[in-house]
Amino acid sequence: MASFHVRSISLPKDSHPLTLAVEEQLCQLKATEQTSSSISKNLSGLKKLYDCVEEFLSTQGGNSSDSSLEGSIMLLDVCSIIKDVLSQLKESVQELQSSIRRRSNEVSEYMISRKKITKVIRKCLSDLKNKKQNDIEVSMLKEVEATTLAVFESLLSFVCAPKENKSLISKLMLTKRVAHKSDEETSQVMKVDTAVKALSKGIEVNNVQKTLATLEMTLQDLENGVEIVFRCLIKNRVSLLNIN
Repeated sequence: MASFHVRSISLPKDSHPLTLAVEEQLCQLKATEQTSSSISKNLSGLKKLYDCVEEFLSTQGGNSSDSSLEGSIMLLDVCSIIKDVLSQLKESVQELQSSIRRRSNEVSEYMISRKKITKVIRKCLSDLKNKKQNDIEVSMLKEVEATTLAVFESLLSFVCAPKENKSLISKLMLTKRVAHKSDEETSQVMKVDTAVKALSKGIEVNNVQKTLATLEMTLQDLENGVEIVFRCLIKNRVSLLNIN
């Protein structure tokens, strides 16, 4: 799985202790593997990061920049999209579980929902990519924003369905790569996608319900983490407005 990287800012040795605390949290979030456990850990890390930012902002006088205020709105918008994506994906998984229990195996509805969700995710990822390319400002708060976006991008990539390769050679190469992935490297989302495609072809897949249940728990864990970050972002937005 790919890791994410963000810019690093250099702080003078006599920087304020709260500034150094923010920088320490940023360093801990700088790079990670895209697994459900590490993404959940990074969401918890964002909570610690914004706790430090809140302390920092509470000691600062003056005004917050227009860029920081705009960034706070943008982060809330992206976080809201992620909340909706996780909620819709979890609902689709629950409906598929119910369908399998009824022995109706209505996988087409899951696949349709999955495609819609994937379309939203890819649009959001594209917007995030453009945002990073256009953002040239360097400051501590902008670094916090960039790190938050990196965690969000990692999460969205984790739950996004991989693009299908139309050529036979590409499909064979993809199958070979997936076959060599360890269980830890292959996300529960990908495992479910593989199982569902097999079910749609009338092939019996062992432990499909177990795979779905595991994914449901993962999505619930991610939902809880994103909700906590969302509250932190709201609090951060209020703090920025109060010092403006």
